Amino acid sequence: MSGSPRVLAVASAGGHWIQLLRLAPAWDGCEVAYATTSADFRDHVARLAASRGQPAPGYHVLTDANRWQKLRLLRQAVEVLLLLLRLRPDVIVTTGASVGYFAIRFGRLLGARTLWLDSIANAKELSLSGARAGPIAHLWLTQWPELARPGGPRYEGQVL
Repeated sequence: MSGSPRVLAVASAGGHWIQLLRLAPAWDGCEVAYATTSADFRDHVARLAASRGQPAPGYHVLTDANRWQKLRLLRQAVEVLLLLLRLRPDVIVTTGASVGYFAIRFGRLLGARTLWLDSIANAKELSLSGARAGPIAHLWLTQWPELARPGGPRYEGQVL
């Protein structure tokens, strides 16, 4: 697949991850790698790629953290930066949370095109990570029309 865009699809485990996987057809024909906070999905991702006629993608496990776990957040940030330096993706797609924030933040600095899609669970207000990462992302989307604003996020539909 040389010459194909390199895509890093990154999200924390749980609902963010489920929504990210629903976007997988968007990167058919790309060289894709996944990064998440759980090793549990490696086989599922390989089966998903095989069912679409794609080679097994890269799969990377990062430290799980949230805003109350400052040292884990620091570790996660370093892991994301090192992964980006190693993979050098052309495009980063994320549905959140903190792991996606760091990917958008560092990826933008490294010249990657970035997309933040805020979780559908955030119906009343944007997620904390989304509110911080969105303005830096090249494309910032919400899944709720009520949350769309001039300047972002934009509403283009729902994943679920």
